[in-house]
Amino acid sequence: MSKKIGIIGAGGMLQYHAAGFRAGGGELVAICDMNEAAAKTAAKEYGVPHVFSDSAKMLNELSDLDAISIITPNRTHRPLALQVLQAGKHVFCEKPPALNAAEVNEMKEASESAGKTLMFNFNNRARPESYALRKYIEAGEVGQINSAQAKWIRRTGIPGFGGWFTNKEMSGGGPLIDLLHMVDLALYYMDYPNPTHVLAQTFNDFIENKGFKGPWGIPDVADGVTDVESAAHGFVKFETGQVLNFQISWAEMNKREEVSVTFQGKKAGGMIRRLFGSDGLDETAIDDCELYVQEHGRSVNRSIITEDNEDMGRIRSAENFVRSISDEEEPLNSPSQALALMKIIDATYESAKSGVPVAIS
Repeated sequence: MSKKIGIIGAGGMLQYHAAGFRAGGGELVAICDMNEAAAKTAAKEYGVPHVFSDSAKMLNELSDLDAISIITPNRTHRPLALQVLQAGKHVFCEKPPALNAAEVNEMKEASESAGKTLMFNFNNRARPESYALRKYIEAGEVGQINSAQAKWIRRTGIPGFGGWFTNKEMSGGGPLIDLLHMVDLALYYMDYPNPTHVLAQTFNDFIENKGFKGPWGIPDVADGVTDVESAAHGFVKFETGQVLNFQISWAEMNKREEVSVTFQGKKAGGMIRRLFGSDGLDETAIDDCELYVQEHGRSVNRSIITEDNEDMGRIRSAENFVRSISDEEEPLNSPSQALALMKIIDATYESAKSGVPVAIS
């Protein structure tokens, strides 16, 4: 029997959630958005029968829903997830999980109390290249990953000025929390070891410079707040002795936008990378997936060929959620991993503010 799914949020990510849920055999039953006109437009476009402007009303009137997808600004993730979980529904929530680790812990505990699945859209785990590299790791061909480097760097990529993206109270932070995917992917490859310390620095050199705005057409808010970083750099140490360093930016003096994870294992190294074109759009990107080994006294660099995937796993990630709650696949991520990730992000901001390493318990 197909799972009945409601979606909260009629923004741009809806196209990927809708496609993924249907690919997984799900049935889209309702779209809810505070802007009811936007919800009606989306419902017509995607052939969804029910429209709501209030999530409580949707949950009350459609009691047979199996799951809810949350595609809303960061500040609303925790309250909406708690509402949905307490109503006995599974949750698929956009990234970041919430504003901070304390909020994610509340969500995790609510999912455990309800006995329902809580997953987050860490879609880069669902890219074909990510699946391919993960298979090498699970087969033991890489060995323990001693160190990894995670990057999502942009030269001109601030998503508007004065809107919720640049308002720390609403977003939780700037590029570090917005573009957390590569930190998550590196941790996923490393099997999510327990972090012990973070040393980090943030920068805000260009955060109010409109020459560094991204190409997505997000409108500025003239009287809005812009109080987040433009770049974050950090170093994480784990209980296992493994280490991770990261560089995340919306605006920084880089040649081009790069999204990558590189790692060095006891048996092999590897890299997954997307280089964007000058227009900053997905369809102009160049993808690489490689494995580095020593064979017969020689350095061998293997190019791993996978199918093209412009959407960076967004559709496959949503499909995995439906197949997970249908007991057809294992979930690609867990609330415990999301909590560990948010602890690292919290410690990054704390270390940047204090100027000293921060311990994580």
